[in-house]
Amino acid sequence: MKRWLRQHRYALAIAVRRLLAQPFSSLSNLLAIALALSVPIVGTAILLAAQPVAREVSVSPEITLFMKRDAPTDAVNDINSKLRNEFSDDVVDTRIVTRQQAYKTLQRNPNWADALSVLPENPLPDSIVVTLAESANLASRADTLVKTWREWSSVDLVQHDSAWVQRLEALLRFVRIGLGLLALGVALVVLATVFNTVRMQALAQREEIAVARLVGATESFVRRPFLYLGALIGLLASLVAIGLSALALSPLNAALAQLARSYGSQLALQLPNGASLALATLAVVILGAISALWSVNRNTRF
Repeated sequence: MKRWLRQHRYALAIAVRRLLAQPFSSLSNLLAIALALSVPIVGTAILLAAQPVAREVSVSPEITLFMKRDAPTDAVNDINSKLRNEFSDDVVDTRIVTRQQAYKTLQRNPNWADALSVLPENPLPDSIVVTLAESANLASRADTLVKTWREWSSVDLVQHDSAWVQRLEALLRFVRIGLGLLALGVALVVLATVFNTVRMQALAQREEIAVARLVGATESFVRRPFLYLGALIGLLASLVAIGLSALALSPLNAALAQLARSYGSQLALQLPNGASLALATLAVVILGAISALWSVNRNTRF
């Protein structure tokens, strides 16, 4: 066990020494990977901030049922009771708006007052405003309810603009897919950068590796420092990326706070939680080690 630990400690020391031996090149590689990593981190922060806003926007979608003009006087009350009893899982609240209430509301609007004054009678129907319960598939569920309620004999029109819900869901889905593709692109950047770094190190240490093999060094002993070098690059780049992302969120939050105040709201971007960042860092470290293993296997065959 002590021998195993001593070998790994030696490999880590060699990796650190090789990383410090070329500071400009190492710093350039670290910054390249860190900048690539910071983009999905900031994107994830924006997505996490947008999701609560989306839930608040879509928390109380409404559907309006307009009654037929010749419907019985008690039809609106019957349908209101039917909505509350038979659709209790989908409906949070219902509100009856009589034709007289709607007419008085329009009369108070100066844009409609003149037009209504020339009409011989109230042209507005009774209506029921239905507030739907929030659900994961809100848009599709709302469309199903609209189709069902349109079939009722006393209902003349069911008004529901589900396009905004669908657009919102599509936008968030697009952002998630975009972040996934971006993360894949970042993984390729990590692989390519670490591969090239280890390749240059292997070529620079060509004679040292040849001598080590002549005196009986095993392949694992020769390649282990390069694996630590790849993992170390991934770790340091991840830490730098988190720091750059935190710095980038500061001016973004200042601009966002001003925009949110104009809408009477509060919104702030925050980094993903520590567990998510730790998991992402571990993934980058593993990618770095894999890339280093691939590179050293290809470039130390001499």
